[in-house]
Amino acid sequence: MLITLCYLYLWARWGRRPAALVRITVQRLRASRCSFTFCVAAARPPEARVCLSRGGRVFCVGESQSIEDLNKWALYLVPPLVLEAEHIAFVTESVWVRAEGPRQSSRTEAIVKWSDCCLPLACRPGDPHQLIAKASVDDFSKLGAAFMEDRLQMANGLIPRKIVSVHIQDSTLQELKDQAATEPALSLQPGPESAVQGEPDPGAMAHAGKDDQKVLGAERPPGRGGGSGHEAAGESSQAECCTELCGLHLSSCHECLELENSTIESIRCASAEDIPDLPYDAGGGNGVADAGRPERGAGSTSLTGKAPNILLYVGPDAQEAPGRLRQVRSVLADCVDPDGYTLYHLPEESARRDPWPDNCVLLVVAGGEPVSEAVHRRVLAYLAQGGKVLGLASSFVPAGCQLTSRAALQGTVQSLVFSGTGGSPVRLSVLGSGRVYKQGPGEPTHLGQLHGCLDGADQDRLIVHVPVGARGGEAVLCQVHLELPPDSSVVQTEEDFNLLKSSNERRYEVLKEILRALGLRCDAQRVPALTPLHLLPAAEEIRGPLTQWLEKCVAAGGEIKSSKLSLRLVASHTPDMEVTPTALPVVTDPAAFSCAHFDLEIYRQNLQTKQLGKVILFAEVTSSTMNLLEGLMFETPQEMGLIAIAVRQTQGKGRGGNVWLSPLGCALSTLLVSVPLRSPLGQRIPFVQHLMSLAVVEAVRSAPGYQDINLRVKWPNDIYYGDLMKLGGVLVNSTLVGETFYILIGCGFNVTNSNPTICINDLIAEHNRKHGAALAPLRADYLIARTVTVLESLMDTFQDAGPSGVLPLYYKYWVHSGQRVRLGSAEGPEVWIVGLDDSGFLQVYQEGGQVVTVHPDGNSFDMLRNLIVPKQP
Repeated sequence: MLITLCYLYLWARWGRRPAALVRITVQRLRASRCSFTFCVAAARPPEARVCLSRGGRVFCVGESQSIEDLNKWALYLVPPLVLEAEHIAFVTESVWVRAEGPRQSSRTEAIVKWSDCCLPLACRPGDPHQLIAKASVDDFSKLGAAFMEDRLQMANGLIPRKIVSVHIQDSTLQELKDQAATEPALSLQPGPESAVQGEPDPGAMAHAGKDDQKVLGAERPPGRGGGSGHEAAGESSQAECCTELCGLHLSSCHECLELENSTIESIRCASAEDIPDLPYDAGGGNGVADAGRPERGAGSTSLTGKAPNILLYVGPDAQEAPGRLRQVRSVLADCVDPDGYTLYHLPEESARRDPWPDNCVLLVVAGGEPVSEAVHRRVLAYLAQGGKVLGLASSFVPAGCQLTSRAALQGTVQSLVFSGTGGSPVRLSVLGSGRVYKQGPGEPTHLGQLHGCLDGADQDRLIVHVPVGARGGEAVLCQVHLELPPDSSVVQTEEDFNLLKSSNERRYEVLKEILRALGLRCDAQRVPALTPLHLLPAAEEIRGPLTQWLEKCVAAGGEIKSSKLSLRLVASHTPDMEVTPTALPVVTDPAAFSCAHFDLEIYRQNLQTKQLGKVILFAEVTSSTMNLLEGLMFETPQEMGLIAIAVRQTQGKGRGGNVWLSPLGCALSTLLVSVPLRSPLGQRIPFVQHLMSLAVVEAVRSAPGYQDINLRVKWPNDIYYGDLMKLGGVLVNSTLVGETFYILIGCGFNVTNSNPTICINDLIAEHNRKHGAALAPLRADYLIARTVTVLESLMDTFQDAGPSGVLPLYYKYWVHSGQRVRLGSAEGPEVWIVGLDDSGFLQVYQEGGQVVTVHPDGNSFDMLRNLIVPKQP
């Protein structure tokens, strides 16, 4: 009766505020050990009393629900569950709502993400998919209120159907701890086709750096120069699969190395002990195409004898023309050979009067306004003389073509099927202009090889390839906005942004194929010349050790050699000094350093470490930052905390020897760390790569105001935008010398380079548009310093508390909670991803309730198909 009166009182006082009702109810009644349930009305426990009913969902209170047997649950944390008195444990039941495939979400301002409000403890995959988690009273109430208002978002296509608080017996927890201490991990041996690689991500809780008014981290004291760069690396790779997952025995280095070889790219022996070299793994690697090319070429002559001028006509509208011109110029500059062509604006008056057709290899007509009669006649005459025309959402059409309005397509995202000169059709999401092409009475019978249509029953034509005249004139006309980047200026919803950004690389591929069909060169890329290195102290306390080390090196000849290159220490650089991939001068005078892309003061202000990143080996352009440190890793004192940073690299490394292209705008670096063999992290070296991946994510999301930027970690060691697009990765090399691992951690992630995929500043701009915020864009130098700071904090936490110290943050940011995948192929066995075991390997849940540890052997995770697939020979 008392509880009923309490409900009536709360309803009378808080009836119009569900969130407050839920919170007050939970706060007042949780001491009674009752059970709080949020569910659809049909699933309400019959004995429970309803506190709130809303939209077919109820919040009710009933008898305490207990969990006494967790043997069939897959545990997330090691050691097993630890429940604080101030937290509420609860079970979430969810169902799958769609088939496997790329996910798109339509989020609103009030969406609450399940993973942001609680810590997962255990799961039991199936239908329904069950998750045990714990949360504070406020966060549990927030989840419940979001569920009642249909604002609660799970991951991987799961829809929540029920949330119920539970009591877990102390005896049950103790029993699980005892089991974890005595039972070995299970091992899955499905054969080479379905062996799986597993790698974790840990967490960090460091706030490093200062916020800035324009670009966060850009404020610096007057009179100091600088800039920032960073080296892109791929993912950490793995060697051959062990036959059994076993614990590390410190008494035997052989057994230690056998464990570590499954997740470290290469471990080489440099000690006196007779430990054999371990095999090098060849995994998959990803790269980002070059996005930093200039918009003007060298002015060479084309094969037709015409000057290499691409003319851009964007219409007579004086207000819209400048913005449209920038968009068209930018996208074409990223597509054509920068050494072969020059991009010029063709103003309205010049288009009418000047003899531009004589010096034009391509005319680009962009803009929706009708083309004036005078310009239209000149363009037709240009085509008749063998000219080439590219129309981008323009009203211009040659004889025989007609345009028809489709209001439903204007400004909306559509699916386009593009067919080129060979290969399979390309499907991509595009922004429609609101018009389609219809066949006119004089249209040529045989069109060109290129065409694009809507992916639907009507197959309306959006791209046509029209030959004109007898002299080889041709026009490719598009009624989709291939010139527009997918940013907040062209889309209205996050779903549209995701669709266009996911197709951004294919947009460039389609545009390049069109340009090639019109006779232009798109493949040549200018490789930047290598530059000298600079050795820079990032903290005052390191100047002394650095100076002593330099004096020692100079006395020994001033040259440091490795198997790949030679570094020669010099006080300053002169133009006659040769810079080659194998012989590099290293300028040791900090006063001689200046770079427009890396600000040393910004890096110094935001680096808050005890050791890591204290000495910088910087290059504007180098072959690979990983190569730079291989020659220095055993030559420098450990307290120097060496890091190599570059603005560009010409031979960046991905997994298994793959090349990682490094455009201007990436944060590129390789960090040297040392880890004692006889330490928690030394026993679990596979965690290093995951710590680095998580450090990048946390460096952004721990900055004040940036906590909702949807940057996440994808297994095994990628940095992703949600679960949609990759924007960074990690590569690890390790060498064991005596009792110490010397580890090179290469990392690269996109910061300012929007094209051809996505970058962190894209996510910030989209967040600002969606939430009406004004977050400043970030800089590479700022983020490198924060990442190193967070990484050191993560490593310290791991050494103090082991995996359980970092896994909570890892699970908060990873993209695989409850994800269903298949092993080996589309017909392979289906499993659910559960989490990571104590050694950092992946755990999956099989049909029948068995949780197994899957051994990595260089496999990769294909997110687009939800497969864990073996590496290709």
